[in-house]
Amino acid sequence: MNCNHHPDDSTLLSYGACSLPDALSMVVACHLAVCDHCHDKVADAELIGLGLMEQEPVESISKSSRDSMLAMLDEPVDEAYSETRTIPDDQPDGDIPAPLRPMIGQWFSDLHWRTMAPGMKQFILPASQGKLRLLKISPGTFMPSHGHSGSELTLVLKGSYSDELGRFSVGDVADVDPDITHQPVADTHEGCICLVATDGPLRFKGLVPRLLQPFFQL
Repeated sequence: MNCNHHPDDSTLLSYGACSLPDALSMVVACHLAVCDHCHDKVADAELIGLGLMEQEPVESISKSSRDSMLAMLDEPVDEAYSETRTIPDDQPDGDIPAPLRPMIGQWFSDLHWRTMAPGMKQFILPASQGKLRLLKISPGTFMPSHGHSGSELTLVLKGSYSDELGRFSVGDVADVDPDITHQPVADTHEGCICLVATDGPLRFKGLVPRLLQPFFQL
């Protein structure tokens, strides 16, 4: 897939170092599943990190520390972590990205969408760090103008949208920081479905969106 917008290099580096909140990490994982360019960047970053670790001087550790480390190797792998780090080679039938399927299944049509406003629906996904949701926007619908108190990653899964940063189509990622204020609008005949992760509340300009914000966990 030819993607025109990608996560920042710093975001990919944080993902490779396993230091992103799991909500943001899931968006990156879904993007990597369709973007060889970013997949290769993350792989290179992981190799560099491994090389740096190998150059560190080896220090002896106490027996108790060694025993604790070996005990950790026997602990079960965190399922949420393993899902966000998985980069599948292919995607079987279904329109939901493979990294999300263990949580919600294969088809957008099977989800129970919750109406937020005319032309806007959401499906909230579990995340221990940050907020993660699917947004479904009808053709021509404007999202409320808003800024951010933290980072926001938006991956287009179906259709496309436009805002002050450009036009975003399937596979594209908008990597937004607190300096950006924008108002996305779905601009295709089929509407738009996006996977959105934030690590801080949105900052809405309008009164009504601010009043509704607590109800929709925005």
